[in-house]
Amino acid sequence: MKRFIKWLITHPFISSLVFVMWMLMNTLSVGNTIMALIVALLIPKLIDGFWVPQPQLHKPWKLVMFLIHVIYDIVESNIKVAKNTWLPKHAPRPAFIFYPLAMQESFPITLLTSTLSLSPGTLSAHLRPHDNTLLIHALDVEDPDQLVNFIYERYERPLKEIFGC
Repeated sequence: MKRFIKWLITHPFISSLVFVMWMLMNTLSVGNTIMALIVALLIPKLIDGFWVPQPQLHKPWKLVMFLIHVIYDIVESNIKVAKNTWLPKHAPRPAFIFYPLAMQESFPITLLTSTLSLSPGTLSAHLRPHDNTLLIHALDVEDPDQLVNFIYERYERPLKEIFGC
């Protein structure tokens, strides 16, 4: 019976979301409730082949701290970029750097590249799977090794802990 339920409910979160949304968009009746249940079970089953398995969260509380750091860094970067734009003290030193990835899993790497691109002044330019590096463009680089170390300590190491990579 457990195996059948697991087969029937392939994505419980999505099924719950579809059910709730269906009920919110329709009047409360037995027919709409049955239809919501059918649609909530059918849609995730139909799209199951398109889903890539996602890694499990090993330390979800670390994810909260990671998000706080990312938000703080985005705000701080916005301020730095604005100051350098409006009050240039020195000419920016743009650079491309090759960042050696310590992770292999695609989802945490995607989160890392997105995080870097969200922060003003840095951009993930190219993922190089053949040598497991990431090409990053930074607007102002004083020391490339220091930037690589910062990215590892601030973003990649916590992502490795969060996802158990």
